[in-house]
Amino acid sequence: MTDMTAPANEAFGLSRSVRRAEDPRLLTGGGAYVDDTAPLGALHAVVLRSSVAHAQITVDASQAHEADGVALVLTGADVEAADIVNHLSTTVAENRDGSRAADPKRPLLAVGRVRFVGEAIAFVVADTIERARDAAEMIEVDYEELDVKLDVAGGGAVVHEEAPDNIVYDYGKGDEEATEAALASAHRVVELTVDDNRIICASLEPRGVWAQMEEGRLHVCVNGQGVWGPKGTLATALKMKKSDVRVTNPDVGGGFGMKAMSYPEMILTAYAARTLDTPVRWMADRSESMLSDNAGRDLVCHAKLGFDADNRLIAYRMDNVANMGAYNSGYAQHIQSELFSKVMPGCYDVQACFMTSKGIFTNTTQVDAYRGAGRPEAIYVLERAMDFAARELGVDRFELRRKCFIQPDQFPYESAMGETYDVGDFPRVLNRAMAEADVAGFEARRADSAAQGKLRGLGLCYYIESILGNPSESAEIEFTDDGRVTLYVGTQSNGQGHETVYKQFLSEDLGIPPDMIDVVQGDSDRIATGGGTGGSRSVTTQGTANKAASAKVIEKFAPFVADLLEVDTAEFDGTAFRADGSNRVVTVLEAAAEARAAGKTELLKTRETTTLPGRSYPNGAHLCEVEIDPDTGHLAVVKYTVVDDFGNLMNPMLAEGQVHGGVVQGIGQAVSEHVVYDETGQLLTASFMDYGMPRAVQVPMIAFYSEPVPSTANVLGMKGCGEAGTVGAMAAVGNAALDALWDRGLRRVDMPFTPSRVWAMLQQDAGAIAAE
Repeated sequence: MTDMTAPANEAFGLSRSVRRAEDPRLLTGGGAYVDDTAPLGALHAVVLRSSVAHAQITVDASQAHEADGVALVLTGADVEAADIVNHLSTTVAENRDGSRAADPKRPLLAVGRVRFVGEAIAFVVADTIERARDAAEMIEVDYEELDVKLDVAGGGAVVHEEAPDNIVYDYGKGDEEATEAALASAHRVVELTVDDNRIICASLEPRGVWAQMEEGRLHVCVNGQGVWGPKGTLATALKMKKSDVRVTNPDVGGGFGMKAMSYPEMILTAYAARTLDTPVRWMADRSESMLSDNAGRDLVCHAKLGFDADNRLIAYRMDNVANMGAYNSGYAQHIQSELFSKVMPGCYDVQACFMTSKGIFTNTTQVDAYRGAGRPEAIYVLERAMDFAARELGVDRFELRRKCFIQPDQFPYESAMGETYDVGDFPRVLNRAMAEADVAGFEARRADSAAQGKLRGLGLCYYIESILGNPSESAEIEFTDDGRVTLYVGTQSNGQGHETVYKQFLSEDLGIPPDMIDVVQGDSDRIATGGGTGGSRSVTTQGTANKAASAKVIEKFAPFVADLLEVDTAEFDGTAFRADGSNRVVTVLEAAAEARAAGKTELLKTRETTTLPGRSYPNGAHLCEVEIDPDTGHLAVVKYTVVDDFGNLMNPMLAEGQVHGGVVQGIGQAVSEHVVYDETGQLLTASFMDYGMPRAVQVPMIAFYSEPVPSTANVLGMKGCGEAGTVGAMAAVGNAALDALWDRGLRRVDMPFTPSRVWAMLQQDAGAIAAE
């Protein structure tokens, strides 16, 4: 017991910009990533991948079986003959007519046919990586090439018999009749088509996995975004009891949605470890990842906006066609359909809305979630269309948005897509953004650029996000024998700073010094359930569960501490238990030590599960300025300002960091990132020599400001922030490019704004743009 003192955690609680607790470990080489943690002596696996986009194949692996050091060789025929499920599971959308979308199965290893360059054909396990590679090269694959399907029109070479016209799904949502009627009666109708180019996720750490048997159970370590999805996938594929499978996630170097789903290599590595009863490891190299990781975006959107005589938005129709690649990935059918629909109307008060989405199979790598997953795509087309509409209507783009905004007194607001936006003050956020970005001074900056022969443009995007994922989450707080506290969480950090923020929660709620808290994540044996990380859900769902668990700890300990103090009741003031009439205080750690000594072990572990009543809807304004050199087509992002409404911020510095990262990924897609296939389906951008990852010199200082309206969907008033930067960035850059090029007579400008494409736009050379 201690005397009354000032709170030890005064500088560490919530809403403070605390430095990341993870960084000393990660920045000094102390990270434990999947390739660092593989068991000593583990065998090495290599995947032989297709060099052809579409072909019938015959595989002869006889020489590989006999190669030095080889322990196992698997082909599609071997997997078919084994007692495992030879396909990945997917979720399937519902078509407009009520039927189920096409659901051809993606095999773990190709059987008789390959459908994209990079598809897995064989899996080789040997005692060294060099021997595994040598053996893979001994496998003979005879390709009988077929016609290749690359465009997103229906028809063409058939990728799957289950979809003879290559249409995967035909989705619709909203009131088509009311929307068409409103468009017909509109004073003005504005239409715009935009391309949303394919990108490669390119996480800092490529995908990897290792597996081994441990006392009759299978342990699989994978660098994913959660452990319970892979646990279920492995149990199903390998026909095992879930209780016999343990999945762990170590440190993970970036996920961005791409690592949220299962891939063939995880199952094959686990099968090999079980079959050989020895540890097996697989780690992708960079080009292998670029060939086989799920890609992102890749769709064409057509928007039709109807305005009344007062320029109010009264109708919105959007139709998109999305490239699915060669197979359905885990969540792919829902990205540009259902998830897109969540924010399809954006921040505007428009109730006559309708959207359609068609997915198309092509002979390219599969497409799935990438930072934002459908919501950046929805905001991109809407905000590009709103900017274009302002020009066509001859009105100020800022004023047009203000006129069409959902107003603060309209919340909670039921959108035309059935989403209940809980709170918001869009005009206030926009006003702050215009002030911070010095919109009033832009014309002077444009004139300065013009004097230097440059074209300067200002672009606005006002976005809204819908936080997705499982609304339920659990937290467990354990007081350990060494006097420390362990917090078990169901989310999985991919670099976001979860360890720091979760320590802030416990330090704030229980008065525990942060250096006495250990955060445990990513272990299906140590944590009963969890939703993993994705859809910006972590801080809201896990934060709510953490707070509930902390409150339960106080509730459980209060009677025990009252007995210690020999009083009727003891109250917790945020740092310690106190009682009237006593000058002694008991911290939570001291109470736990007393409980252990008294044999009250039931007090030492507390687990709570909470479910959020609704989603949160972060929103904000992005203002971007670009300069274009008309002689070279080079576009530079020279000024960038963000004002976000994330509700209450748990750690403002980390929130700003998330915004910076998201904006850079959006700028990357808008300015330089672009997946290119040739006419035979060969990936031409399979290395960083050819694929334009954003560099520091392409990105200005990003100004970030917070203008919060606390959410009513969780007790902490928080709104997720992990994907918001990307949601707003693409349209801000795109609109800035249009602004810069408008006076040159250009009316349609599409990402990516590479120098060759922008130069071709300035020459109004459609053929050169398409070829690039």
